[in-house]
Amino acid sequence: MKHFLSLFLAAALCLSLPGCSSPSLSTAQELSAQPVKLTTQDISQYDPDAPQVHAALSALGVELLKNAHQEEESTLVSPLSVSLSLAMAANGSKGNTLEEFQQVLGGGLPLDSINVAYSALMAAYTEFLGGSTQSSIANSLWVDLDGKIREDFLGKCTGIYGAQAFQGDLSAPGIVGDLNGWVSKHTNEMIPKIISEPFSDNTALLLVNALYLKNTWALEFDPLNTYHREFTHGDGTVERMYFLNHFSRSLPYLSGENCEGALLPYDDGRLGFFVLMPKLSPDMPDFGEWLDSLEGESLSQLILSGEEAKFLCLSLPKFEQEWNGELQDILPDMGLESAFDPDAADFSLMGDSPYGYYLSRVIHAAKIEVNEKGTEAAAATVAAAESGSSAPVEGITLIADRSFLYGIVDLQTGIPLFLGTFE
Repeated sequence: MKHFLSLFLAAALCLSLPGCSSPSLSTAQELSAQPVKLTTQDISQYDPDAPQVHAALSALGVELLKNAHQEEESTLVSPLSVSLSLAMAANGSKGNTLEEFQQVLGGGLPLDSINVAYSALMAAYTEFLGGSTQSSIANSLWVDLDGKIREDFLGKCTGIYGAQAFQGDLSAPGIVGDLNGWVSKHTNEMIPKIISEPFSDNTALLLVNALYLKNTWALEFDPLNTYHREFTHGDGTVERMYFLNHFSRSLPYLSGENCEGALLPYDDGRLGFFVLMPKLSPDMPDFGEWLDSLEGESLSQLILSGEEAKFLCLSLPKFEQEWNGELQDILPDMGLESAFDPDAADFSLMGDSPYGYYLSRVIHAAKIEVNEKGTEAAAATVAAAESGSSAPVEGITLIADRSFLYGIVDLQTGIPLFLGTFE
């Protein structure tokens, strides 16, 4: 009998081709589960464009970045990845644990409202993006033979989040290849390895989400204008690297009380990439202090309020960045306290283990590439649950040759799909 549940949630912003098939499995077998879909009443009763959910997602993203960030070290997280994973887990919770999920994911809205909003976001990012953007979302559930996971919980994940279901021995060596293969397949091998060993004998369930996204700039950078500049890292060291350059181009200018930046829309008409950094002034905070003062709502408002301006020169590094770390010490401080407490967590709607369930680990990895044509990005999140503006000025020159904040954002809602620091 399993003495606790290990819950693995992976969400990936990735580069695989739309409709890619799962790799062959050596251990797990596909499992049939009766989908429990959103009802017509649910969809009509709750706002699919719920501002509270969008605001909560933005706040979660900024807090994740701030808490994961270490001074003078580049950091990259995918708020959408983590939130989608937590949203699926929330459907197995009740009581105070559910209330915490509702607050963190939806600003206090009911879980049904959060499910409707997340379902709408998944559709928006897979079915309604124009231009050359390629996007898809894949979810999966991996159930251990002794997991005692409830059929109705599996049904909600398969019905609302479109998850595939597999069953097998999650403590067997074969699960390493199966799971890594699935994640690698759905991130176009950008994240080829998410685990290095099987789960413990007590592992009961894995929840995996893969989100494909590849974007092209609405206004591509001219490769002939890519050349070396010096970048000053957070620790003061200087490095020569390739910079992308726009000259005499109109783009949305971002200007706050103590920061400025630029917005680079993609050709899909909905998503964009921003660069933002504190202004240079003796009275202004350094990058770390400025980042600590940032809030999700203010960041979203700043991005959505960008006004077209003429850039004499916009210059930013051509870079590739990846980050990985664990979030289980961060999320409780952000409001998910009971979910990580074996004595307080209530995931009784997830399964029938007499020992109960609680979240024990959340592992996150992300990668992004920024070049002349656009961006490519991937992220994976793993959680384990155990039982027991100012007006723009003409002729702007903005050179991102020191620490800056960047991200991939929804230009309609302000939701950050990716947030990172380049230091």
